Amino acid sequence: MAHDHDHSHAGHHHHVPEIKSLNKAFIIGIVLNLAYVLIQVIIGLNINSLSLLSDAGHNFLDVAGLALAMLAFKLTKSKSTETYTYGYRKASILVSLFNAVVLLISIGAIAYEAVIRFKYPQPVPGRTVAIIAAIGIVINGVSAFMFFKDKDSDINVKSAFLHLMSDALVSLGLVVGGIIIYFTKLYWIDPLLSIIICLVIITSTWKLLKDSLKLSLDGVPDNVDINKIKEAAMNTKGVLDLHHLHIWAISTTRNALTAHIVLNGQITLQETRKIKDKLKHDFEHLNIHHATLETETVEEECKEENC
Repeated sequence: MAHDHDHSHAGHHHHVPEIKSLNKAFIIGIVLNLAYVLIQVIIGLNINSLSLLSDAGHNFLDVAGLALAMLAFKLTKSKSTETYTYGYRKASILVSLFNAVVLLISIGAIAYEAVIRFKYPQPVPGRTVAIIAAIGIVINGVSAFMFFKDKDSDINVKSAFLHLMSDALVSLGLVVGGIIIYFTKLYWIDPLLSIIICLVIITSTWKLLKDSLKLSLDGVPDNVDINKIKEAAMNTKGVLDLHHLHIWAISTTRNALTAHIVLNGQITLQETRKIKDKLKHDFEHLNIHHATLETETVEEECKEENC
């Protein structure tokens, strides 16, 4: 069945990001953030600041996240093979899952250290914390800006964007904290900031974990409403029933559907084709990029069900 009619309403589809510009954004983001992580680790260890170290952990996760997202994005375009008939598109989902798990483990370690520091605060030069964090605002801001226009096209690009934005906010918090420490010498502010950063990471990661787990278990993706799909089918002239409906994500950007549709008995092959085309068209507007439909008539269904 030729699908030659989807060019006319391209406006309904998400805009597809240009690989080149996105690739550049990923690479620049990775390089900038990696350099920043090194600065934070070296200086954090030097001046004994837990908040800088936990922020380095936070930023490193972004580097890993960006690298994984870039990989996943490339794999999404992978061709199918005889063994992997979908190509390696699911990799993008597994990558998100892995990313989320690693994040949660590292938070545990930082939070543990922070609790100890609450009991025994150690002197930290607030000015240095503030200066380093200020650099972070710039780096994260610039990196996030590069993903801004493509952020709605893919879960990985979106998570990269959100991560970088939340990092810029965390850095802002560290700047304020550093200034307070500098003027008040309240050294417990350092581990406090560290724990706040952990909470920030947990909230962003929890959703990532939930979404990627759902997709790896072939759950119905968030951007598909199964009731609207059923409605669209039942409102189509000639369709009597819809069953064996399955909807799942092939990758973080593409969704698939398979279903059996029961048609009116006295229907020509040409009409059947028309109905299928119309359904596929309707489903496309409901975020189904790949529909496989099996048709049967009432009589055939009766044979199956022995009625």
